[in-house]
Amino acid sequence: MRVTRVEFDGFFEPVRPAITTVILAGGLGTRIGGAKGLQSLHGRALIDWVLDSVSRQSEEILINANGLHDDYLCFGYPIIADQTPNWIGPLAGLQSALRLARHDWVASVPCDTPFLPDDLIAHLYKAVSTITTVEASVAVVAGKRQPTIALYHKNVLPKLDAYLNLGGRKVNSWLETLRLSEAVLDDAIAFTNINTLDDLACAKQIAINART
Repeated sequence: MRVTRVEFDGFFEPVRPAITTVILAGGLGTRIGGAKGLQSLHGRALIDWVLDSVSRQSEEILINANGLHDDYLCFGYPIIADQTPNWIGPLAGLQSALRLARHDWVASVPCDTPFLPDDLIAHLYKAVSTITTVEASVAVVAGKRQPTIALYHKNVLPKLDAYLNLGGRKVNSWLETLRLSEAVLDDAIAFTNINTLDDLACAKQIAINART
C-alpha cells in the first residue's frame, strides 16, 4: 500500500466530479439501545444532522440500513440494505453502495457523526486528486484515521468483494489494501461520534455550546 498525506492550506481547489454519499446506518446499535441513526439529538434524529452536512456536498445520497427500511424512508432518500448477509459491519454497506451508486466516486460517512464539516467531501476529493493512481482517501483527525469517513472510486469494488469473501471485516485493514491518500483535518469536535447514551449526552452539550 502507498499512502499519501494531504494537508490543506486553502489554495488549490480541484474541480470536483459528481459524488454519491452513503450514510452507514446498518448496525444493530446494541450499545445505545437501538438504531443509532434514529437516536434523538435536540429533537432531531442523528442521521438528520448528518444529512444537513452531506446533502449539500453530494449529487446522490444513499442510506444503508438493515431491517428498518420504513423508519428511514421519511428522510427522503433511497434505502439500501447489505447485500452480504449476517450483519458483518460497515464494509457491507459500502459494498452495496459501490454496486448501486450512479457516480464513480462514493463517499462513506457514519450515521452517528452529527457535526461533520460542510467541506468534508471537498477535502476528501482534494486528497484523491493529488495523485492519479490513488483509489481512495480517508479522513485523519488528531493523528488518527476515521476509517468509515472516506472516499472511494468504484473500481475498488472487486477488491472489496474479494476481501469480504476471504472473511475480512475490519475497515482499517481493508484500507491498507488500497492505494490510499489521507485527508488531514484539524477540527476534532466535528468528527465526534456517538456510540453510547453518555456520548449522546456529550453531543447535546456540544450542540448547545455551538449555539452560544
